[in-house]
Amino acid sequence: MATETRQDVTVRKGTEIQKSAPRRALSPFEEMDRLFERVFPRGWLRPLTWESPFPGEFAGSFETRPPRVDVFDGEENIVIRAEVPGVDKKDIEVSVNDTSATIKGKVMREAKEEKGEYFRCEIGSGEFSRTVTLPCAVDGSKASAHLKDGVLELTLPKVEKSRRHTIRID
Repeated sequence: MATETRQDVTVRKGTEIQKSAPRRALSPFEEMDRLFERVFPRGWLRPLTWESPFPGEFAGSFETRPPRVDVFDGEENIVIRAEVPGVDKKDIEVSVNDTSATIKGKVMREAKEEKGEYFRCEIGSGEFSRTVTLPCAVDGSKASAHLKDGVLELTLPKVEKSRRHTIRID
């Protein structure tokens, strides 16, 4: 029977420091997986494989990975910025609920190479998805999204009761 140990994790939000929910202990298999990941990160053999004609974030054999995101906790809004290079806005779907935001997308790439009698045409596609847990409740009906230069920016207004309030000390 496995036993779990819990420890508090400190999270910095702006100038405030908060305690987050404790994390569960790792099993021996998870610990070994993390060790191998540190020594041999995923894709360490990739330099020995065929070079993809698609440079950039979604390169490789179209094993698309979730976009990298930054989450900013402002006074009245939560702002999420996600890197989605080369993805059209018609191929991105964003959904928001009170506690999370999900970004889904499709990537379609085509590369052609012609040298003398040699001709190669590569077509690849893939899908990605990323769900971000929000630090507080938001009003999804008032959310907005903008895509510019491969960066998707979501602005999610906080629900009134979730906004930060300053309390004066007497």
